[in-house]
Formats: sequence, C-alpha cells, structure tokens
Amino acid sequence: MATEEDLSEIVEMLADDVLGSQRERHEDPLPESYIKAFHAITADPYNELIVACHGKKVVGVQQLTITPYITHQGGWRATIEGVRTAASVRGMGVGSKLINWAIQRAKEHGCHVIQLTTDKTRPDALRFYERLGFKATHEGLKLKL
Repeated sequence: MATEEDLSEIVEMLADDVLGSQRERHEDPLPESYIKAFHAITADPYNELIVACHGKKVVGVQQLTITPYITHQGGWRATIEGVRTAASVRGMGVGSKLINWAIQRAKEHGCHVIQLTTDKTRPDALRFYERLGFKATHEGLKLKL
C-alpha cells in the first residue's frame, strides 16, 4: 500500500509520459489536490493505491477499486486505474506483477470480473494487457467534465 511519503514519486511516474505530462503537475510541493485524493483513496475500504518498490524507490503504481453492481446478480467487480512503471524498470516485469497482484486481490474480494481502460493512443499498453489475458470486449466512452 502506498504511503503519503510515496506520493511525490507516484505523481512523477504519472507525469512521465506524453499523456501524463499534459495533465499531471509534479511540483515541489505537490498541489494539494493530490494529497486530498490520496486521503480519500486511503480512507475508502474499497480503494487501494498499490506501489511496487525496488529498495526504497517506488517503481510502479496502480489503483484498484472494488465496486458492487446490481448487474450480474448483485456481483462485485474490480477496476484497475493509473498503472505506471518507472522508465528505469520498464520491460522488467514490474507491470505484470502489479496486474497479477490486482487480479488476485479481486478474487479475494469475490469479484466476478476485473476491468481497466487504456488510452487508444497507447497501443503498447493494449498489447501488454492482452498478453495478461484481458480482452477488448467493450467499447469504452468518456465525457470530460
């Protein structure tokens, strides 16, 4: 589980790509919005912010949210968001370990499905998730507010 001390390294990873550099703000001090979000996530028993570490260095992150649904006979599902690995460890299995951890955690919660989205401009990410068994079975839509 992530700690507040990990937050700067997490935001740095989120900002370290073409899309993230346009929407994240890795500054010192961090904008208060990140700290508020971290506290909301850690206060919610159905949300987990998970980090992968190499020694004391955070090298991967993902958020796992467990949600009850009326569909599927009141089943539960898990959603993975915000998956990133540090550039220094890409291709070394950190991302796979994070996703496999999330799958196991979803099973522990009794979820019947685990879902995620990836930006259409990230074909490498799509191939990565497909290698781990995910299938593009639905068309996702978003509306920016």
